[in-house]
Amino acid sequence: MSPHAGTAGLTPHTLAFVESPVQLLNVLEWAHLRAPRAEEAPGGSGGGLTLVVLSPTDPMTRGQLRRMADLARDEGHTVRWEEARGGPAAPFQTIGGLTRLLRKADRIVMGDPFSRYVQLLLTITKARELVVVDDGTATMEFVAQLASGERLVRWHRKGGRPGPRDLIFAPVSSAARRRLTPSARRTVEVFSSMPIETTPEGVTITPNAFAWTRATFGPPRITKGADMVGTSLVETGVVDNDRYLEAVATLAKTHGATRYFAHRRESTEKLHRLAVETGLEIVRPDLPLELIARRGPIGRTILSFPSTVVHTLPLALVGTEVRVAVCDIDPAWLTENASPRAQGFLSGVTGTARDVHRLSAVTAA
Repeated sequence: MSPHAGTAGLTPHTLAFVESPVQLLNVLEWAHLRAPRAEEAPGGSGGGLTLVVLSPTDPMTRGQLRRMADLARDEGHTVRWEEARGGPAAPFQTIGGLTRLLRKADRIVMGDPFSRYVQLLLTITKARELVVVDDGTATMEFVAQLASGERLVRWHRKGGRPGPRDLIFAPVSSAARRRLTPSARRTVEVFSSMPIETTPEGVTITPNAFAWTRATFGPPRITKGADMVGTSLVETGVVDNDRYLEAVATLAKTHGATRYFAHRRESTEKLHRLAVETGLEIVRPDLPLELIARRGPIGRTILSFPSTVVHTLPLALVGTEVRVAVCDIDPAWLTENASPRAQGFLSGVTGTARDVHRLSAVTAA
């Protein structure tokens, strides 16, 4: 484990909220970076880090979160698992049980500022320090919206009309946005491996170089072949299912890929069809891909569509011979219901990626 493991240096008391394995990974990266500094500070043996998992319901995400929670405990952090979506009464029980911790915490770390759960929790806390760690490419959109004063809306939903639930929740979302705006009483930090083009006034941007991941795992054994990384763009309604499967088949054949690392949100039906039609071995990772790749074995080439991993994998695999190649999304693949901003956002994800090989959109077979 990392040489600065444990919570001794993380004072004042820090309360972190995560809802996905990647968010939890990035809290560990943030804590790894913070611990050495705080250990040198006077009185650095206080509160530490309490990591609250607001558990989702899908089995794959829950499995990865449990594995990541074990790693957090190994680092000396306190983990609190909340069945936050375990029935109609679960949100009230979860929030009620966390109220005392929220009011005592001096620092709040969150992985998804777009989450209604997190936004509601922000209205309770009086913490003077707020930290947003990466939740993938959504972080880029969060920072851009914060800088422009827009309301917080996920990029793949932007452009659509607010639904009834959006309107009901609007006051809470507005209050959370005010909390996430730096003031004389509150500091805001964004800890990110994403390219941040415009920094909101008063916000501190701290780069995430995946130092904990590289110190804890690897270097990996590298195979001669290519691996593919799956995406949930079909599940979020952005890309047409048939077009996506055709593109995967063409890309795999062109580059000799043999394994397909499924995104945790990809449907079983889609993955079964993909395996039958392409012959790819479907791998359901039990940890975030950054850790899977760092542990190995991993292909010499990793093929991906625009997603978080085109930014994170080059950092996690720095010093190895692995090449990350990203394939553009053809506008013809987008669904009728895709956000008007989808193509521009996805192009931006690819165009701002560092140390990757860019592939043109493949032509379906």
